[in-house]
Amino acid sequence: MIKSAICAAIVSLGFAAALEPSSAKADAGGLSFWLPGAFGSLAAAPGVPGWSYATIYLHLQSSGGRDANFVLPGGGRGAVAVGLTDHADALVQGITYTSALPVLGGQAAFTVLGAPGNVGVGIGATLTGPLGNTVSGVRTDNRTTFADVFYQGTLKWHQGVHNEMVYITGNIPSGTYDPNRLANLSLGFAAFDAGGGYTYFDPKTGNEFSVVAGLTYSLPNSYLQYQNGIDFHIDWAASKFLTKTVQIGIAGYYFQQITDDSGPGAVLGGFAPDV
Repeated sequence: MIKSAICAAIVSLGFAAALEPSSAKADAGGLSFWLPGAFGSLAAAPGVPGWSYATIYLHLQSSGGRDANFVLPGGGRGAVAVGLTDHADALVQGITYTSALPVLGGQAAFTVLGAPGNVGVGIGATLTGPLGNTVSGVRTDNRTTFADVFYQGTLKWHQGVHNEMVYITGNIPSGTYDPNRLANLSLGFAAFDAGGGYTYFDPKTGNEFSVVAGLTYSLPNSYLQYQNGIDFHIDWAASKFLTKTVQIGIAGYYFQQITDDSGPGAVLGGFAPDV
């Protein structure tokens, strides 16, 4: 169950980044490589040694829009309305190997994931001029393709109710990214994320708390000449086990871009964060 949740979270990163929202506030398209909430309950708890395989179906769908009014130098007024719809369906497949031999006194595991899928994007815009005349346009794109290959390595230590972890994760661009198309499942650049976490888990009381923090560094998108800034994130979760297999709890996250976007493609500025 824990491995499946990690697999879904990692692969979702590529899908989310491919479906650009209507408002970009940080990173390319307003989204980063990291998906907030990727780590949850028992994040740093050790797993079962050996090989494991996970298959997960993902469906993502969103829509958004924005209206804006403008005033021409001569005093004329107009408006522009933009709408965006997108969806993605993918079959995530991942393989994890958890070592039975201690590594630096801890338990090492490595996961590789990939996913074929279908993604569709539609953008519509309407411009209303000062005399009330309107001009409208719609552009859509749909394709069945592959996401990037994602990987994650973890090293976990266990001492009674206390568990610690360090991790590194990233992607290997699949080559299916097309800068001339709206619909992409791959990112178009390589990114790396590393950090550490802690889990308190007492099997006797069923009480559990986990927190994981990390930093994301993205290489430039050579097609767009755009490089995301460095992102900082914290994921946390607290739960109570009602039985050995059933638990209830809450989860949350904090996410903040800490450096500007850069490159010739960042024509709208670096989106300097307000910290």
